[in-house]
Formats: sequence, C-alpha cells, structure tokens
Amino acid sequence: MQSRGRADEDVTPERSRASERLDVTATVLLALATVATAWSGYQASRWNGEQAKAAGRTNAIRIEAARAQGLAQAQKQVDVATFSSWADAYAHKDTLLADFYFRRFRKEFKPAVQAWIATRPLRNPEAPLTPFVMPEYKLQAEEDQIRLDAEAALSATAVQRDIQRSSNYVLAAVLFAAALFFAGISTKLPSLRLRRALLGIGLIVFVGTIAWVASSPVSVSL
Repeated sequence: MQSRGRADEDVTPERSRASERLDVTATVLLALATVATAWSGYQASRWNGEQAKAAGRTNAIRIEAARAQGLAQAQKQVDVATFSSWADAYAHKDTLLADFYFRRFRKEFKPAVQAWIATRPLRNPEAPLTPFVMPEYKLQAEEDQIRLDAEAALSATAVQRDIQRSSNYVLAAVLFAAALFFAGISTKLPSLRLRRALLGIGLIVFVGTIAWVASSPVSVSL
C-alpha cells in the first residue's frame, strides 16, 4: 500500500502533462518521418530511373559518334586514293586521266584540291604538300563526330549527377529512419529526461534532413 502511494505521488499533474506533450510530439514526428522516408525512397527510385535513361542516351550518342568516326575515316581513305591517282596523272600532265579522277572527287574534297592547285604546288616550294592540310578540307562526318563526342560527355555528366541525386535520397531515407527510431524509442522510456533527449535528437535529425531534402531536385512521373 505504501509503495502504491509513493507511485501515485510521483505521477504529478505537471509530470503527466509533460509526458502527454512528449507523446504528441513523438507521434507527430513519427508520422512526418514516415511520410518523409517514403518520399525519399520514391525520389531515390525516380532518380535511379533517370540515371538509367541518361545512360541509355549516352550509349546511343556514343554509337552515333563511332559511326560518324568510321564514316569520316572511310571518306578520308577514298580521298587519299583518288588524290594519289589524280596527282600522278597531274604530275605527268595526263590531262584526260587527271580530269577523269578530278570528276570523281567527293564534293567535300574538291574545294580543298582547287585551293591547293591555286598555290601552284609544282612550282611553289612553300605550297602545302597535300590538300589535306588546307583549311578548305572539311568532313561533315568528322564534325558530326566531334559534336556527338561533346554531347556524349555532357550526357555522361548527367548520368553521374543522377546517380549522386539517387544516392542523396537514399541517405535521406536512412536519416529519416533514424529519426523514426529515436521518436519510437522515446515513447518506451519511463524517464522524462531520456525521452526528451532522444526526442530532441530525432527532431534535430529530422529537421536537418528536411532542410537538405528541400533544397534537392525533384523527379516526378506524370
């Protein structure tokens, strides 16, 4: 009877109100942290999907770049072969054969050859050795390759960015789960001091993570 009386005396109205306030705070924190954990998990999944799509785009661009590179190399080989034959006929003053090869130059190659001929290569020792070093010699396929390589580099950067964003949301989900843990444990302890301490830790973790997540980009599927 005496021990029961002492227990009743320990539960003062002030202590009871403090305990209720802690319970309400813990309940609110549990609810908010649960929603925030689910949201972070969803965002981690979304950004993982964005990363996969960006990786697919990067691979497709690199394939196109490799195709353009192969085309540029093939065109250069054609230009070299036809120019070698034309140069031999041109050097031997075989006009008929030289005209035959000249008509078969690719459209991109002819301006370079014409500009090179204008430098009088047979008489001018300072003339470029071949038309391939002339500014007029340009291959669209080679320019496409350079452009596509730059696009692939940008796309690869986007892949790394999306991976980092997904990882950030995974970390946020872990932190929200930690806030859930502290809030849940605080409701099981008899000591108000310990309850306040654990609940305070949970609130700090939750508020800090919320502030971080609020500044993070969002991906939503429509």
